[in-house]
Amino acid sequence: MNWGKSIVLVFILFAGFIGTMVFLMTRQHIDLVRDDYYQDEIAYQQHIDRLARTARLPQAPSLRIDPVRQEIDLSMPADWQQGTLTFYRPSNRQQDQRITLSPGQQHVSTAKLGKGRWRAQLNWSAGGLSYFHEQTFTKL
Repeated sequence: MNWGKSIVLVFILFAGFIGTMVFLMTRQHIDLVRDDYYQDEIAYQQHIDRLARTARLPQAPSLRIDPVRQEIDLSMPADWQQGTLTFYRPSNRQQDQRITLSPGQQHVSTAKLGKGRWRAQLNWSAGGLSYFHEQTFTKL
């Protein structure tokens, strides 16, 4: 094989590689954080108020992740009435899970969660006010 044929072959292989990469990149699924982004942005001030109320609490909630038992241990303020714990998966919204919490509940299983990065978002109410706490963790 001479130099002319080799150069043409290299260009053809390179063009095939670039074409394959473009094809694969356009087939990649990208999730938006939220479908209702604009409506959620309007209500963001309420979220800021919940965060500020949570920061002023004398006893802040805590979420302790126990990877061995595959549980999250909850430590909530004494006067909370109802709440939800949302496991938010930034990379795939189909894996998100929401759990309704009862006042006596102290442990939540993480066994059904897939491996990777998660955000535990805790919403609760006490005394007619709503609160929010978020913690990021990685399940191994």
